[in-house]
Amino acid sequence: MPKLYRSTKRAATFSPSFSSPCCKSRPSTSGEIANVFAGRAKSESHYKRIQRFLRFFEVPYASIALALLRLLPLEAPYVLTMDRTNWQFGQTPLNLLVVGIAYKGVAIPILWTVLEKKGNSNTAERIAIVSQVVALLGIHQIAYLAADREFIGREWFSWLKAQQIDFRIRVRENTQVTNGRGEVVPVWKLFRSQRIGTQLAIPSARRCWGMELYFSGVRLPSGEYVIVVSPHAAPAALEEYRRRWEIETLFGCLKSRGFRLEETHVTDPARLKKLLALLALAFCWAVIVGEWLVEQKSLTIKQHGRLCKSVFRHGLDHLRRILCNLTSFAQRVAFRRVIQLLSCT
Repeated sequence: MPKLYRSTKRAATFSPSFSSPCCKSRPSTSGEIANVFAGRAKSESHYKRIQRFLRFFEVPYASIALALLRLLPLEAPYVLTMDRTNWQFGQTPLNLLVVGIAYKGVAIPILWTVLEKKGNSNTAERIAIVSQVVALLGIHQIAYLAADREFIGREWFSWLKAQQIDFRIRVRENTQVTNGRGEVVPVWKLFRSQRIGTQLAIPSARRCWGMELYFSGVRLPSGEYVIVVSPHAAPAALEEYRRRWEIETLFGCLKSRGFRLEETHVTDPARLKKLLALLALAFCWAVIVGEWLVEQKSLTIKQHGRLCKSVFRHGLDHLRRILCNLTSFAQRVAFRRVIQLLSCT
């Protein structure tokens, strides 16, 4: 049994049992998961087992985060990405705030919380989850935090600076800042003289939200501006901000391109948070298997220059082939191999 949880035997027993059917059929509901559970018990028994787990078991989220750090070759200092993903189940809004570590084009989920409301997160919610990440990783293990225009504001930026957390966060074009003459103008005007596609990192600080911040920007062919703020001069801020998109790739893997999380019937916040923990383990398992396969044979590169499929999808497809054919001796041997990849030793 992989050493994912050394102090919680119940989780260590149940997690691979749950992750395997997740990879096997990409299920979205507890009933579908129960139908593909291994064993002689009836689907109804598996369904009740899943419900008991989601309802009663206290998931050690910090232990899961540390296990994920050990499973993948993540190197400090870490680039953090933070964003929300949301969907609707009937009249119930489901809203997740997730912090991940950027890793080879996709974010690895580390901590998450369910926002019991529609719309954006507030400053208190952001501070709460980033504080947990800092407690888990240590402030000196964080390279910077990348986030989109939702994650802005005076109190939020003041807290990040006070905690000495570096950041690359996109701001809105109408954000009010001081120009070189000390006049307050919309931030886009600092970059209006730049040619389309030409990046500019302003070397001196500008006053914004009552503090000194540094701005980098570029004008797109559409006329839109991408403007990124940082707490100190950062010539490569725009390139570093691009890693924020890796969490969008993660959301695609968890949802329509992978485990179909948006189709879940789980709406209770505590149970949804537990479900995401198990999907995070299944996701990392697929990534690990995908990387192992690529080491043996590289993925084909198509004419447009991109891989024929992602490493995650490559690993997930391999796991599904194995798990759907475990009656074969060869596939049982293959299953033991992919299980061994989960060992933290």
